[in-house]
Amino acid sequence: MGIWLGPNGIEVEALVMNDRPCLRITRLVGGKRTLVADCADVREVSRYVDLAELVMADDDERQRFGHVTA
Repeated sequence: MGIWLGPNGIEVEALVMNDRPCLRITRLVGGKRTLVADCADVREVSRYVDLAELVMADDDERQRFGHVTA
């Protein structure tokens, strides 16, 4: 669907869980990705990350933000 990157290893991924849309927030810590929250909408995501700091993921942005490529 879509992945957005933020500072400090934050990654927000749009996905479907149990036939419902979900925004999964994870953080890269010590080389391992850990779950922060599964959110039902963008308002919930804003509790965990400043939405203005998120950028759409591509290879250049993944490198710039220090995210590990899959």
